[in-house]
Amino acid sequence: MAAFVHEGRHGLVLSVHVVTRAAKNEVVGVHGQALKIRLQAPPADGAANAALVEFVAALLGVPPRQVEISSGHTARDKTLSIKGLTKEAVENRLEKILRQQCTEPVRFRQTVNGSRGPDQVN
Repeated sequence: MAAFVHEGRHGLVLSVHVVTRAAKNEVVGVHGQALKIRLQAPPADGAANAALVEFVAALLGVPPRQVEISSGHTARDKTLSIKGLTKEAVENRLEKILRQQCTEPVRFRQTVNGSRGPDQVN
């Protein structure tokens, strides 16, 4: 159901887009095919990666040792391996969080042909 969670060779894979140096740690929506997460930590010395693992583990209710960054250690777009949960459990928890915490307002944009369509503010 959620495009950012899928089955991998070694368990579940969660795609995330991380924005660092935010006012608070939060899930703010979806960015393309990834869950968009804002973190207070700076991207230096692995601080943001450590904060990401801790934050996602807390969101999913698992110990941090069950969440691991599998790719994108130095990039904003990362893939995380999640152990110990089913795909359905992760999707349900994240969809509930998105409904509760999504802070990006929807506004209308003018399209080329003059009609109006919804657009997410970034």
